[in-house]
Amino acid sequence: MNLLITLLAFAFALGVLITIHEYGHYRVAVASGVKVLRFSIGFGKPLLRWTQGADKTEFVLAAIPLGGYVRMLDEREGEVAEAELPRAFNRQSLSRRAAIVAAGPAANLLLAVALFAVVAMVGVREPVAILGAPPAQSPAALAGVQGGERVTAIAQAGTIQEVKSWTDLRWKLLNAAMNGDRLDLIVQSPAQTLQRQIPLDFSASSGAAESAGFLTSFGLHLQSPPAEIREVVAGGPAQRSGLRAGDRITAVDGKPTTTADALMRAIQQSGGKVLQLQVRRGDAVFSAQLQPTSVLVGGKRVWRIEALLGGDIPTVKVERNPLQALQNGAQRTWDLSVLTLKTLGRMVIGQASLQNLSGPVTIADYAGKSAELGWMAYLSFLAVVSVSLGVLNLLPLPVLDGGHLLYYAYEGLTRRSVSQRWQERLQQGGLAVIATMMAIALYNDLTRLLGQMH
Repeated sequence: MNLLITLLAFAFALGVLITIHEYGHYRVAVASGVKVLRFSIGFGKPLLRWTQGADKTEFVLAAIPLGGYVRMLDEREGEVAEAELPRAFNRQSLSRRAAIVAAGPAANLLLAVALFAVVAMVGVREPVAILGAPPAQSPAALAGVQGGERVTAIAQAGTIQEVKSWTDLRWKLLNAAMNGDRLDLIVQSPAQTLQRQIPLDFSASSGAAESAGFLTSFGLHLQSPPAEIREVVAGGPAQRSGLRAGDRITAVDGKPTTTADALMRAIQQSGGKVLQLQVRRGDAVFSAQLQPTSVLVGGKRVWRIEALLGGDIPTVKVERNPLQALQNGAQRTWDLSVLTLKTLGRMVIGQASLQNLSGPVTIADYAGKSAELGWMAYLSFLAVVSVSLGVLNLLPLPVLDGGHLLYYAYEGLTRRSVSQRWQERLQQGGLAVIATMMAIALYNDLTRLLGQMH
């Protein structure tokens, strides 16, 4: 069932994003007076086709759904009747040609704004921005993060920004890290009523900020769920010690232990010794003795209690009015576009790992997972991929929209177009770059997939 959901979610995402992209080209071409011959979703053999409009434009759904195209009347692709020459793409002004080419990526970016805005307006439940305990000597620990603090705002460059949720905080921290900024977290600790500030300095971290685990390595992560027993395995150490589903661990060996992460660390550090637990069951509090058992995982000995840990984490519903939602959608689209470009730029100069490239397998996996979480998560996923598609198509590679815009920029500066011979050469180079990127992305996909299998 999960595989079916993944395939359907991936196919729907591709269909929507490709259609919106090509419709951007099509709509502006028609508005510019250019005759459109074919609007195709997919490549290869047509599975479905029909004609529409006064120009008898052919609409096609093709067999290979990994892209699409809009074919316009153009003297470079065949003879054009004299009466229709004014409607040929190549006869249009430079500004019109540039607008038609830019309309595809622009449509994807506008779609992302709309999707982010819908999610923000409807509202979603997100984790409250409560910091987990950082590793000793991590930058966050050295800055004063202890764990359990709720972040209410960020102070930066004389302005204070409210933090609505962990998702909101994470986004703000990543942007600050990418820019190498300094900021202060305004936090409130569980046992204190007064707020305090924690200074964070990302000036030396901008080169590593694009990696998936950057914030965790910095010592900034969401507080883990409560140290609650969700399920016990029959005959395992947890059941033998008398623990049941719903029990909450409050201390281990006399040390307060409130999160699942802290409990798991205590289990791993036990070395198999008996742990003295303080347990809360409903209104009752009692003691229990628990002796972890060991197993070998990848040649390494780990300790387990044969129980599923973790309770519900605090959440807050984040929603905005229509104007705020639209502003939020535009801001998130802009921030994500900049982040994508910065990451790509760092990969080109070797400051970021090529492992950040993802291909269709990873995208399909995320499509399925987000679909299982609900419509709001899936719409957010669509928005993120739509931004990526829009930004990638604006890269100055000859086979992409950005490559054609580069030609037009040259034409605007020199008053002459790039020769057909040079266009062919540059297109071959662009194809080689795209093929290399796709190969790396697919390799990363397979590496992640095989890693999960192990």
